Amino acid sequence: MDIKNIVKKLNNCNCGRHHTIGEMHIEIGTSLLPKTAQILRVAGFPHKLLVVADKNTLAASDYIMNVLMEGGFECTLKLYDDLRVADMRDVDDLTALAHDIGVQGVLSIGSGSLNDICRLASFKANIPFAIFATAPSMDGFASNSAPITENNFKRSILCHAPVAIIGDTDILTKAPAILKSAGFGDMIAKYIAIVDWKIAHITIGEYFCPNIAAITKQALDKVVDLADNMNTDSPAAAAALMEGLVLSGLAMTLSNATRPASGAEHIVSHFWEIMKLRARKPSDFHGRKIAVATLLISRLYHTLADISPKFGEDDTDWGLVYAAYGKAFRREIEDMNNPTITEQISPKILEDNWHKIRTIIKEELPTPDVLKGLMKKAGGATTIDEIDVDPVLAVAALSFHPYMRHRINLTRLIPMLRVNVDYESMIMR
Repeated sequence: MDIKNIVKKLNNCNCGRHHTIGEMHIEIGTSLLPKTAQILRVAGFPHKLLVVADKNTLAASDYIMNVLMEGGFECTLKLYDDLRVADMRDVDDLTALAHDIGVQGVLSIGSGSLNDICRLASFKANIPFAIFATAPSMDGFASNSAPITENNFKRSILCHAPVAIIGDTDILTKAPAILKSAGFGDMIAKYIAIVDWKIAHITIGEYFCPNIAAITKQALDKVVDLADNMNTDSPAAAAALMEGLVLSGLAMTLSNATRPASGAEHIVSHFWEIMKLRARKPSDFHGRKIAVATLLISRLYHTLADISPKFGEDDTDWGLVYAAYGKAFRREIEDMNNPTITEQISPKILEDNWHKIRTIIKEELPTPDVLKGLMKKAGGATTIDEIDVDPVLAVAALSFHPYMRHRINLTRLIPMLRVNVDYESMIMR
């Protein structure tokens, strides 16, 4: 993947911003595991490392520790049993460990939550980090933000991107089918992410870069074309999926925001996650939840695009919002909504731009039936039952997720549309 050429094409970008990613070395291909030490040296990665993995990812990467040590790297291994949640406590522990043993860099072996805690911990320790991917399961590899849970509440925290990403297709191909379909599900969400980004730009003038949106769309198209191959053992398919996922994360880094890859569907998934954490229940894989949330939000957006709203001021019932989140999250929700994001938009602006919003939805967001067909081809989840989300939690997420973030998504504007939405019927179809 020619990162330098991608960035070069963004020189003098018409969005008015200077786009940069710093140094990032990406290798995706066959038989890369034995070359890991060499790749890291070429990328200028320091030799004294904290290597972070769990038992599953270390097993998938086989003899990587030997490769690193024989290649001249001094390694301390931090091994988790099965890390499924990126929590601030683990970030703080890794940061302290990095300081205590005086490492110069952090290498994450895995994807998802392992990458996220390493990304933020290395940022806090002011040292670089790199990734050896073991599954093409999510799109955050090249991102400079980390979704982290603290006191069971999830936030996306800007930090830094990796200096190197290694994806050995021999390993990625062998990843469980459920993880590949999760990666596919995370990519499908980009349809909604771009729609929400454009709506925020139209309504409150939020920064939007069409060229970065095009990078995301390019990554999305690449992955959608692979829907029929998600359950195969094709190294070419694994490589193409990994490249699409990396491109999506790269778009986040280039924009210095999560907007190119994350919309209302991600917040729905985060709502499910925090409520399950509070109840001490496990959540399904990120990409599987995102896939189902994407179908629900697509259904909601197409429903809204077919109505004629009566525009008014935001009439959110804050008593219901606080009750939905409960005492455990009251402070976070108050902080997130004081002031509320809708103070930046008037009913007149929303009314004047409603035709544009409807057109964007109709022309750029596939219908839920189309998205469901793609997910079924990829072997992914399409219903709340498949991800162990009950109807009550699903309705609550659709109703109250917008208040978890201080940002404009179309779902946050529903109180200004003066419409009654039957969320229950949307999840039962």
